[in-house]
Amino acid sequence: MSGAMEVNADEVNFDGLVGPTHNYAGLAAGNVASRRHAGLVSNPREAALQGLEKMHALSQAGYAQGVLPPQQRPDLGFLRRLGFAGSDAEVLAAAARQAPAMLRAACSASSMWTANAATVTPGADAPDGRVHFTPANLQSGLHRCLEPATTGRVLQAIFADPAHFAHHGPLPATPALADEGAANHTRLCARYGEPGVHLFVYGRDAFGLEPAPTRFSARQTREASEAIARQHGLAAAQTVFARQHPDAIDAGVFHNDVIAVGNGPVMLYHEMAFADEAAVLDELRAKMPEPLIPVRVPAEAVSLDEAVATYLFNSQLLSNADGSMTLVVPGECGHHEAVWRTLQDLVLGGHNPIGEVRVKDVKQSMQNGGGPACLRLRVVLNDAQRAALSGRVLMDDALHGALADWVRRHYRDRLAPEDLADPQLLAESLAALDELSDILQLGAIYPFQREDRVKGVPNA
Repeated sequence: MSGAMEVNADEVNFDGLVGPTHNYAGLAAGNVASRRHAGLVSNPREAALQGLEKMHALSQAGYAQGVLPPQQRPDLGFLRRLGFAGSDAEVLAAAARQAPAMLRAACSASSMWTANAATVTPGADAPDGRVHFTPANLQSGLHRCLEPATTGRVLQAIFADPAHFAHHGPLPATPALADEGAANHTRLCARYGEPGVHLFVYGRDAFGLEPAPTRFSARQTREASEAIARQHGLAAAQTVFARQHPDAIDAGVFHNDVIAVGNGPVMLYHEMAFADEAAVLDELRAKMPEPLIPVRVPAEAVSLDEAVATYLFNSQLLSNADGSMTLVVPGECGHHEAVWRTLQDLVLGGHNPIGEVRVKDVKQSMQNGGGPACLRLRVVLNDAQRAALSGRVLMDDALHGALADWVRRHYRDRLAPEDLADPQLLAESLAALDELSDILQLGAIYPFQREDRVKGVPNA
């Protein structure tokens, strides 16, 4: 029942495992880092190992940590639907000649940023007491709209028990219902197992009634956020819908998690995060059972450009057993004087539970526009729900060792744009993913494993 206390609940961060085709294609409009590094040579092996090191370090520190597998790439089913025919090698070669942008989209490893995978409502807030999932339709980006079908299969494979988990289909893939998942959603609460308030942040409304950014398109609509709240059974008293500041979007803040992060009753945010900051804070205070603890970073301390360059707010805010919190920031924060000073003076030195800052190197992800918070999907689970998980997806020393060994054996340490058409990359990727599904004990989650296809045309 909604509102029931679940004192033994905890938040599990499910990080996305970086895929074998991690590359810098610059596909994400409005993502400054992605566009800036377009065309550079990437290092998929280093990227995956950096992500695994973050997961392992947090697991060793006592934080509940899970892993989500990457998607099948290159997506030959997508390319075949675009009219490319013949053998796999012929499809890749023709796409490289005739539509290189489509080939880059088909090879994107963007599912690593699982903050966009879905929106999640814990059982403490849902009317039926189950954890609810809605995969994001990600219709704003060609390379990302290829993800929802596999995302749904992966989530259903891990959270399989219908007594504990409820799965909804993605919203219709239309601009009016553009949904980017948990990157625009924050749950604020007293403790994880107690009822909370859901802050949904959107960039535009579907009918153009509110001011919109002028440089970059807003990716999330209010209507999409409202639809997901209805799917999950959230009442008006449990939700706050806030419009992102258009100037922030135009500065490269394409998701709310690039400008704000919340955990428990704490919200760390930039003063330009919301179009009407005062109204958002007032509504949160009125609806939260626990007093809100806002940690506001003024523009005079950190500009929007500095926030985007360092991903200060795209950090993980984690609860500790003693009631304090730890902020996990990307390494870029430590290289920027104003940002580091703000972390020491305003965040650690302020009247809030944040007592520690940890720096993690995720440079390969950062250069593609995703920081520590982009890499994880937050799922609150009580003891029974955690026991009901399927597969081998909770991080420990043994799983970290198996995955690190798997990466070293299967991943390239150099991937240039011209390598995306290499048929050998496809063969390497499929072999790696086939072994991965065994390591994670998730069964046939990939199209090439499922055999439910028209002859020669893999099901996407």
